[in-house]
Amino acid sequence: MPRRTPGTYTGLEDLGRVRLSPYFYMRDFLYSEIGNFFGKPNLPVDPDLAIAAGKKLCAAILDPMTETFGPLHIRSSYRSPDLNHFGATEVKPQKCARNEANYAGHIWDIRDAKGRMGATASIAVPWFADQFEKGRDWRDLAWWIHDHLDYHQLYFFPKLAAFNVTWRQAPERSILSYVAPRGKLYADGQIPPEPAKTRKARYADFPPFKGISYPKVAA
Repeated sequence: MPRRTPGTYTGLEDLGRVRLSPYFYMRDFLYSEIGNFFGKPNLPVDPDLAIAAGKKLCAAILDPMTETFGPLHIRSSYRSPDLNHFGATEVKPQKCARNEANYAGHIWDIRDAKGRMGATASIAVPWFADQFEKGRDWRDLAWWIHDHLDYHQLYFFPKLAAFNVTWRQAPERSILSYVAPRGKLYADGQIPPEPAKTRKARYADFPPFKGISYPKVAA
């Protein structure tokens, strides 16, 4: 039976307990500072689609990053259509893009204009954030993700080297940044501005890919 938008506190608890991957539950992605401060609920209108998209985001992006760098810091992720609209129109300065731009992005439970399922999380990697604060180039992490993970879009921010990472069906890969050098670093179909050898040299000191051995659940 399809899940319904939680209509009770216990229904929301149940939604939060849905396990998306070995390392993440749905609850990890529902917190919103805008929702918390302004008293706005953040409840999926289509929980089944939100869960399906979240599982893909975890499997393709967040799980392998966790197994490489350790725990991630999730700053913002799922937003309901109502909450995102509020953040785009009522909060000053605007903290959210308009809803249509966030379908299959922060709004996990509505497909984009091309019918694609997708999901976005704003995260920071503590291991890398400490180095970024000391002057390390954000592009080191961006190129590592580009060379290792099946992402749709990356968008980097000046604090903590935090970034939006989006998984989406039929991805159109792009890398953008509000950190110098600002703008678009890469767009799908282009030749990367740095060859593979140069990119790999940037992250030569990174931990081995998926090198952390977490305890396995017994079969």
